[in-house]
Amino acid sequence: MKKIARFISYHPKLVLIITTLLLIPAYIGYKNTGVNYDILSYLPKDLESTQGQDILDKDFKNAATGMLILEGSDHDAELLKNQILEIDGVEDVISKSSLIGDTVPSEFLPDELKDAFYADDSTLLMVKFSESSSSFKTMEAINKIKSLDSKPKYLSGISSLVKDTKDLIDHETPIYVALAVILALIVLSLANESTIIPFLFMLNIGYAIMYNFGTNFFLGEISYITKAIAAVLQLAVTTDYSIFLYHRYVEKKRASESNNEAMSKAIQSTVASIFASSLTTFAGFLVLLLMKLGLGKDIGIVMSKGVLLGLISTVVVLPTMLLLTEKWVNKYNHRVLLPSFEKTANFTMKHRKALFMIFLLLFIPSVYGANNTKLYYNLDRSLPDDLDSIVALNKMKKDYNMASTHFIVVKDDLSKQSVNKMIDELKNVDGVNNVLSLNSVTGVTTPSSFLPDKLKDNFYKNGYQMIMLNSKYQTASEEVSKQIDEINSIVKAHDEDGYLTGEAVLTKDLTVLSDKDFKMVNIASIVVVFVIIAVVFKSFAIPIILILAIELAIFINMGIPYYTGQVIPFITSIIIGVVQLGSTIDYSILMTDRFLFEYKKTNDLDKALNLSVKETSKSIVTSALSFFAATIGVGIYSKMEIVSTICIFLARGAIISMLVIIIFLPAILSVTFPFIKKTTKGLE
Repeated sequence: MKKIARFISYHPKLVLIITTLLLIPAYIGYKNTGVNYDILSYLPKDLESTQGQDILDKDFKNAATGMLILEGSDHDAELLKNQILEIDGVEDVISKSSLIGDTVPSEFLPDELKDAFYADDSTLLMVKFSESSSSFKTMEAINKIKSLDSKPKYLSGISSLVKDTKDLIDHETPIYVALAVILALIVLSLANESTIIPFLFMLNIGYAIMYNFGTNFFLGEISYITKAIAAVLQLAVTTDYSIFLYHRYVEKKRASESNNEAMSKAIQSTVASIFASSLTTFAGFLVLLLMKLGLGKDIGIVMSKGVLLGLISTVVVLPTMLLLTEKWVNKYNHRVLLPSFEKTANFTMKHRKALFMIFLLLFIPSVYGANNTKLYYNLDRSLPDDLDSIVALNKMKKDYNMASTHFIVVKDDLSKQSVNKMIDELKNVDGVNNVLSLNSVTGVTTPSSFLPDKLKDNFYKNGYQMIMLNSKYQTASEEVSKQIDEINSIVKAHDEDGYLTGEAVLTKDLTVLSDKDFKMVNIASIVVVFVIIAVVFKSFAIPIILILAIELAIFINMGIPYYTGQVIPFITSIIIGVVQLGSTIDYSILMTDRFLFEYKKTNDLDKALNLSVKETSKSIVTSALSFFAATIGVGIYSKMEIVSTICIFLARGAIISMLVIIIFLPAILSVTFPFIKKTTKGLE
């Protein structure tokens, strides 16, 4: 490391040119990385719902089906249908005429067909796309459908939802980054005496973010949630590294003959310190790889990679920037606006016993609140009400009493009698509006052998037959969950190898899976962080104390929605616990490390605690406020509730963690010091 540090310090122009040129392949990689806007596609492939979805996709070309409501007559619907069929990416359009032709008047249709295709002054068309709901071709096809000249039309379904999500994220992501940078610059300007330094910090992190997004190319694609929050989150959790290097550089300059030598020494000492600090954050994100939901792996890989690249950029790119802008850094300075925190230290020491009791008592309401906070799993709820797909979905609910659609896939050799019996049972399930199958058609016409192949392919293909159910119950509701269980038992009674799938069924599996993932990743993250802290401090007591402090902050953060009546997106509960623990445990490590250093030097508990609070509070507050600034703007601005909620929770979590560490940790360390002394190597 010494040779590398000297090379960087004595060849800053060369290193900066090389690292800047590396931004070119990084940008190319970023532009060629796919983005997946469908969270349901991250469900494990061994679930029956995903296996059924694969059959719909590959055999029936039915996994991406849009429901299009057209205001107007049958004639208007037929004209629009013919135009849609000409669009590349559209497999088929199912309408009344597709099933029984134009000769049968709508008033003579059986109830299940009439209810499915007609409402007050509107007609329903089912648009089947040839590729998956999030493919580029499907997105383009939706664009072309929307651009067709016709009477008012409304396109709902997972594909339409994905398209609106894509457009919203593509529009908002650059604004997220701009807000994070501007607000972080303001905080860093208040906490640093130099006017130039905050801009260098942001530029350095910009390099690291571009490297991270460029190397995502090797993953093939990332989720839209990762795309939306990764840059902001990377900025929030790695800003500390830049602050640490700069402070070390200033310190080394006082004792070195040249700036280059000072930087070389600063890099060497910073690498070891930052590595220990970043390890908990890196491990926190890495734990997400244990999730069965593929979204965890997606966020985990991108963000742990981002932490590592942030560390590398801090010791490679930032030193060159600091050395080359030395004159400007020294020229423009201002007064630091943060307090000395002497009063804070005196307060915590004076009221240590009372603060310790308050700390313990706070667990009761915060744990209760966190465990009772309500979550939602329906993806449409996280989008603004004025989006086209949400407007269309609400119209489907209102006009057609159709909130969700289920698909059943069974063997095609089931007898017609068995299928008819199954359909009759399905119609009697509470909340099922209608059941569409080939039997729905042959009941009106003649034997299925007389039907066109194109029509039969919608229901019979490659050894399977498909049945579609429309439900009045909304995705992710308790009613639809019970309905799915009842439907599934009916299907299995007639075909034990049958599949039940569709957005609501996949979402139900998502609910069960994410609940398990939440418990598992939280336990795993605590165990990993415990081991890291135990090794770093060679102690059994210290990791218990530090984790308890941050866990209280997490419980408070996650419990607030319960007491305010807020229902939050399910993914928030998984991400916050892991990220807040991994990224803010550093605050407690910093204070505890300084406390132990001072105690070994003075052997005076009170003096060591008082000094540790005064000397570390400024760094902790700067770090927490930087984290807060990088995320709060996005949280307030974003129209996507998933992104908004995650960022608001991260921002609030940083401040809560900061307050818990500065106010309560000194009291906890003081009261529990006999336990710490007995279980920590080198203190006895």
